[in-house]
Amino acid sequence: MVLLATGTTQAETQETRTTINIASTFPRDIPIAGTVNTGLSKKIDRLSGGTFSVAFHEPNELAPAKEVISAVSEGKIDGAWSGAGWFSSKDSAFNFFSSVPFGPSISEYLAWLYEGGGLELSRQMFHKYNVHNVPCGMISPEAAGWFPKEIRNVEDLSGLRMRIFGLGAMVMQKLGVETVQLTSTDLMTAFESGEVDAAEYSAPAIDQPLGFSKYAKFYYFPGWQQQATLFMLFINKTRWDALPDQHKAMIEITCGDVMRGMIAKSEAVQWRAMNQLRMDGVIFKRWEPELLVAFEDAWLEVAAEQSANTPNFKRVYDSYIEFRKNYAMWRRFSFLQ
Repeated sequence: MVLLATGTTQAETQETRTTINIASTFPRDIPIAGTVNTGLSKKIDRLSGGTFSVAFHEPNELAPAKEVISAVSEGKIDGAWSGAGWFSSKDSAFNFFSSVPFGPSISEYLAWLYEGGGLELSRQMFHKYNVHNVPCGMISPEAAGWFPKEIRNVEDLSGLRMRIFGLGAMVMQKLGVETVQLTSTDLMTAFESGEVDAAEYSAPAIDQPLGFSKYAKFYYFPGWQQQATLFMLFINKTRWDALPDQHKAMIEITCGDVMRGMIAKSEAVQWRAMNQLRMDGVIFKRWEPELLVAFEDAWLEVAAEQSANTPNFKRVYDSYIEFRKNYAMWRRFSFLQ
């Protein structure tokens, strides 16, 4: 009787299994941002008892890596694992839901997102493109990038060809840098061909195994352009609306668990990667105060220009700035300076 009951349950599970196929911007073998895919799938499978699965696919398998959110919007695929900034060609304000130059710590970013209106603003924007977004990961501060020479002043940046993401790219353009936004695979090819000679990608534990140190030895900190980086699961809204509420809850709960794990992992492993990079001859540098001032001044110019020309940018920026203004009292009195 036990064997018969077990066999019936397995057959019913196979018949009723629901699968959401997810295209990823990040290869599975990239630490943290890529390896999380396997963990998320296993957690949902376990939570659902095998009745619901989220199947991740490698970049370019279901859709081009840089265009996975667009493919979700167009209904070509169920979902995507990516950063909102990869959808910024539709509206520059989407960048706010990936990272912000001179932006908040992880805790402040989450506070604005969940308690300050950030998530509601993001969903108003994404829903217009038939995309439902679920915050699903976050990592600690990134490095500022890899450079072929020491950067002593703003003039040393002029003429550099650099891979850099999102709003940070707009800032660097103000300072004479020629920027491109490339995936990790495309970036390695660009380094090898000489298409780029500098690059910002992520934090040491993600950068180190990708081998950027073969092409540039000066590694700059802090990552003013991404003090915290948010990742999301994007589901075609028509597909999302058709899911049972239980399956929606499984995704939301699992994404919360994945976010916690990513934050802890990204904080725990950076020193190991930095030790290895140092042994490989990488030179760690901190930006001179004058350069950080130049970066921040350029960012404020970008923010003013985008606010004047893009209604959604102004709406999101105003919300973000108002929250940070109010939060400043708590930050000042409660945290060590």
